[in-house]
Order: sequence, then C-alpha cells, then structure tokens
Amino acid sequence: MMAAVIHTPALRASGSLFGLAYGDALGKPTEFLTVAEIEHRYGPAGPRELSGEPALVTDDTQMALAVGWALHEAPSLTPEAVEPLLRRRFVAWSVSPDNNRAPGMTCLRACAELSREVRWQEATVAGSKGCGANMRVTPVGLLDVDLDTLAGLAQLQAGLTHGHPTGLAASELTAYAVFALRAGATLPEVPALLIERAWSQRLVYREQWLGDLWQRPGSRSPEEFIARGWDECLAVLGRLVDALGQPDDGGDPCRATGEGWVAEEALATALLCAVRHADDPVTALARGATTAGDSDSIAALAGAFVGAAVGMAAWPTGWADRIEYADQLATLGATWD
Repeated sequence: MMAAVIHTPALRASGSLFGLAYGDALGKPTEFLTVAEIEHRYGPAGPRELSGEPALVTDDTQMALAVGWALHEAPSLTPEAVEPLLRRRFVAWSVSPDNNRAPGMTCLRACAELSREVRWQEATVAGSKGCGANMRVTPVGLLDVDLDTLAGLAQLQAGLTHGHPTGLAASELTAYAVFALRAGATLPEVPALLIERAWSQRLVYREQWLGDLWQRPGSRSPEEFIARGWDECLAVLGRLVDALGQPDDGGDPCRATGEGWVAEEALATALLCAVRHADDPVTALARGATTAGDSDSIAALAGAFVGAAVGMAAWPTGWADRIEYADQLATLGATWD
C-alpha cells in the first residue's frame, strides 16, 4: 500500500489540475459525436489544440473547482467541517449563469435538494453512479492527508449527489490514483495499486463520513452496500488490465472499458488512455476525447492522471494562459504544490 507521504517535484498538483481542464476543453466539442465524426472533424489523431480565447471547459472542471475551493476553505478536513462547504459550493454552481455546459441531471437534481437544507443523505440521488461522482474528485487526491481521510473526503464529495456505492468506490479510487501518481507511482503501476486498494477496502463502510446512507437503497448491512460498489470497480479494473495486456489497436478505448457515463467506466477508460500514452501527454488527452462515450470526462480524468505523474512540464507552453478559469487553477495548484 502506498505510504501517505507526498513529494511535489515538477508542480504535480498544478499539472494535474490544469491537465483535467485541458482534457475537459478538448473533449467538450466531441462529447456527443461518434468516433467517425470526431476523426472527420479533427483527423485520425483527434483534437490536439485548445480552441477559443479562452478555451472553454464544462461542468467537470467547474465542479472540480467547487470541490477544490471547499477543501481550501475548510478549517479542518473532517466531515462536519467539509460537508457544509461542499454543499454551499455545489449549490452556488447549480444556480450560476456559467452553469450552461450541459450539466448532469443527477447533479442538478441533488443540488436542488441540497439547497433546501435537507440532510445530504436524503438529497442525494441514491441510485446514481454517474461519472459526476468522480469527474470532480481530483483535488482530494492532491491533499497531503492520510489514506483514511482521503477515502472519506472522496466518498463524501461523491455522496452529496451520487449515492450509489459504485460512485463512492470509484471516486475513492480516482482520488487514490492521483494521490499515488503524485507520490511517485508510475502510470503503468496504477491499475495494480487500484486493485489492491479495492480488495483491501471491499467491506469498509465509512460511517463517520457517510452516516446512514447505506440504508436508503435497502441493503441488509453497510458492508453489503459498499461491497457492491467495490465489486463493480474490480470488474472494470479487470477489463482494464486485460486491455493493457493486448496490443493497442488504435481504436475507441471505450470498447474495452466502457463509455464512461458511469463512474467506474470513466475511471478505467481514462486510465487506459493515460497508461497507453504515458510518454505523450497530449495524445493521452486526444485519445480520451476521441471516443463514442463521455469524451470530456474521460479526457479530463486522463489529464488529471498524466498531470499528476509528470507535472506542468506535461503540457504545451502557453496553454495555461488560454484555458478558462486559469487563475483559479493556478491558485489552487500553487497552494498544493
């Protein structure tokens, strides 16, 4: 198991946050296109250049910033301190005029309930494991915390909107991947680390962070509830390992690990792109954006992973001045670097 020790060469926190935004921006115009349509528009290599001044992102980056600022503002990293800040940031995002990027209906529905000040366990959409649970979790993985706190934070921020156990488990694994990469793990090592983590956590229900969430779906026990999420994550991680054991056919990575509309598939398909192109960060983003699935979320997470591994040196000079929310990304990145 990775030790909870952070080393921060090469501005890895900044590289991860900016990488998430870059992937999001490249995948934004391709999200609802077929691979054939994407290749017709951008060529077989997919989108590789930021477009627009600034290059616009989606709700993926907006909500990652919401999580990031909530963590930044928290007087302590406890559920009592963080939950109200996450709630306030999520609700503010939901009513912002900038929230016009085809946001997920689960997030909007849950935020409407959160705005009514009901308990978050009742506000959440209990049956949803959409990738909104983990597209925004990257900031949790950039904190210098112990693994129990990392897990609790990752699951809490997911649970406010997505109450399905697979959303919780996939969010923890996504944050853990960022954490491990920033601490020095290599991209090819990450799938095995995630499988090890999933098995070790399979029956761990974090009641301090989740309260009675497990009771809403009608599970017989907290352990039964959370094990379902870890088992679904382990299944898709097995598909990831199988895919990485085969030659790359250059096609849509979604065919191997899913289209990414749900949390565990977004994690696995983004990792597939990142590991396949660990030495070519922009290609990792372009590969994620050239899919038939949730291209912006896949490319965003691929960027978060590669950026955590390589740092800001992964990305072309000048992109940091052209991406939307550059000032916020830079501020949070500098704080955690």
